[in-house]
Amino acid sequence: MRKILCFGDSNTYGFNPKDGSRYDINTRWSGRLKNICEVTEAGCNNRTAFSDNPAGDNFTGYKILPQYLKQHFDYIFVQIGINDLQKSYNVNLNDFENGMTKFFNLIKLYSTSSKVIILAPCVIKENILNSYFKLFFDENSIEKSKLILPVYKKIAKQNNYTLVDLNEITDTSNIDGLHYEPEQHKIIYNTVIQLISQ
Repeated sequence: MRKILCFGDSNTYGFNPKDGSRYDINTRWSGRLKNICEVTEAGCNNRTAFSDNPAGDNFTGYKILPQYLKQHFDYIFVQIGINDLQKSYNVNLNDFENGMTKFFNLIKLYSTSSKVIILAPCVIKENILNSYFKLFFDENSIEKSKLILPVYKKIAKQNNYTLVDLNEITDTSNIDGLHYEPEQHKIIYNTVIQLISQ
């Protein structure tokens, strides 16, 4: 049975934009994989990739990732980076590229035989400014989210990783402009299934 690591932020965790709960195992994309694979779900709400999150190590991607990479995985799916655009971190695009490179270098260091798939996040919608998450994201965050795809593409090309641009297959909820609804999780799940079946 394939061993898969799903590492990421709240959209890997399965955050429900309607009420802040967690989608059940048969709704969130990483949970549904457990029906056919041995899956380690490593999603965490508010997790950054490279910014030092004041909430602690578990919320800071590069600090917690090595703990998961102590075991072998056939596939590693990574969906992370959007929380580094929160206004409190004040990163520019150069910071973002350097930080994401640092993050993915950890995978290169600890996991040399896994097939890595980057799920590049959808852009943040304007709706976020009318939601609870306006406390964390602003107009600059939205604009930056529109410019980060080339960073993921560059890292994927340099490391021979597979890249899935989620903007091409789905988008975020109109509720908060940041998270996915059940139908969107289904789309991501179906895409992931195709990748591991090749």
